[in-house]
Amino acid sequence: MAKARYSDITPEILNLTELCMKKGPLDPSLYEKYDVKRGLRDLKGQGVLTGLTEISEIISKTVDESGQSIPCRGKLYYRGYDIEEIVKGSIQRGYACYEEIVYLLLFSELPTTKELDDFKALLAYYRTLPTSFVRDIIMKAPSRDMMNTLARSVLTLYSYDENADDISIPNVLRQSLQLVALFPMLSVYGYQAYRHYHDGQSLFIHTPRPDLSTAENILHLLRPDSRYTELEARILDIALVLHAEHGGGNNSTFTTHVVSSSGTDTYSSVAASLGSLKGPRHGGANIKVVQMFEDMKKSVSDWTDENEIADYLSALLDKKAFDHSGLIYGMGHAVYSLSDPRADILKGFLEDLSEEKGLTEEFALYARVERLAAELISKKRRIYKGVSANVDFYSGLVYSMLGLPLELYTPIFAISRIAGWSAHRLEELINSGKIIRPSYKSVLPRRDYIPIEKRESGK
Repeated sequence: MAKARYSDITPEILNLTELCMKKGPLDPSLYEKYDVKRGLRDLKGQGVLTGLTEISEIISKTVDESGQSIPCRGKLYYRGYDIEEIVKGSIQRGYACYEEIVYLLLFSELPTTKELDDFKALLAYYRTLPTSFVRDIIMKAPSRDMMNTLARSVLTLYSYDENADDISIPNVLRQSLQLVALFPMLSVYGYQAYRHYHDGQSLFIHTPRPDLSTAENILHLLRPDSRYTELEARILDIALVLHAEHGGGNNSTFTTHVVSSSGTDTYSSVAASLGSLKGPRHGGANIKVVQMFEDMKKSVSDWTDENEIADYLSALLDKKAFDHSGLIYGMGHAVYSLSDPRADILKGFLEDLSEEKGLTEEFALYARVERLAAELISKKRRIYKGVSANVDFYSGLVYSMLGLPLELYTPIFAISRIAGWSAHRLEELINSGKIIRPSYKSVLPRRDYIPIEKRESGK
């Protein structure tokens, strides 16, 4: 056999693939026969209850006197507090909100002014990478995918931690706060290294400033001149707040619970959650939204012509446009039906940002698509519970208007969600003494062992 390059798919692999795929997928009727909650969802699409939490709550329906579920406008609560009220309160008082949210998720209570100031100072103290980490780790073999870079950096931090395997609550809390503080640097530095070594761009490595918020530091670290407007920092801060947590049942947070229940270290747990978030069905969805709109702009000549827009959206649903998936990305959600509160909040800030950036026509296009897509999906898919834009629909537009590169869209999600993962990891370690181990039923009949000399090739 000739020596292959690392990434080559050889003829031998193709032959083995045929064996791997020989039996094909399982008969879908078996899932119903054995009452299997595929994807941890019942036949109505409702999530199977697998745990209890005090961290956050999603409301998407109410129950009337007859026990009938009625869709309602979505609500999201962090530790019992309405996220819309938290965002409104921070804006009225003129301070960045993400650090307050991290404190709330970890410690169950909203901080006082002094507690918040002390907490910000602690995060600033931890916002320092080990000596030569940027040179020896981030600059070496930079990946084209920033989520892989981020995961590798997290796993490497294990080697620098003298108490890496200690899963006592004080130590895990210390590790969690360090990762919350370091995620912006790991993400942005990874991107700067990639664009320098692969794209030949100038290399900028700015040092984080202790007086800046997480959102401000992201913009400071990313931009060559470190300049940004107050509105840019404000809306990025709100985006971080809205992505910080979303119940225990989303894929990456459930991964946190599963992996933490095994008793493994914090770095391994976070790396596993990063691997989950990287998937396009989870954290990468807003990238698809932006790419879909770029394709739409090439196909729709008049952004104000609703008939032309509707024709394009119909082509999407009929698998005749963009990636032929039959999806209008950013529309619909596994839990929310009438509205996603996170999308509503972001949309409320986008009009001002679009005016500052001179992109009011683009914002208007998104608003038209949101309304027309909901009508078309309900009609074509016969969905009567309601279809609305989810947070990915508008977060991609926010990041695009801020001039953030596509490569950092999902890492920014991770920069935010590390707060929720940390809270859930601590909750799992405090409350559970059992490893999470669901059951799978084998549907393959038993077979008699055949000695190797009697086996026929290809069977």
